[in-house]
Amino acid sequence: MITHFQLKEIKNNMINQEWEFTFFYKKNKYKGKYFKNGEITWIHPSSITTEDKTFLESCVHDLMLYHVYEDHS
Repeated sequence: MITHFQLKEIKNNMINQEWEFTFFYKKNKYKGKYFKNGEITWIHPSSITTEDKTFLESCVHDLMLYHVYEDHS
């Protein structure tokens, strides 16, 4: 389970949108960048197992949809 998910907008213009995110998973801190096209670049840790990467990317996509793209007003 992901805990302490935090999100910071880095770039927002007509062409590019980019966010930086951090969270904890299995007592490790993870950090990455999320791009408008759904691409994720992992900053820390540099190596993630394939199984964890698949799970974490799915979680990050879901969290981004909730926090950025859905209207909660």
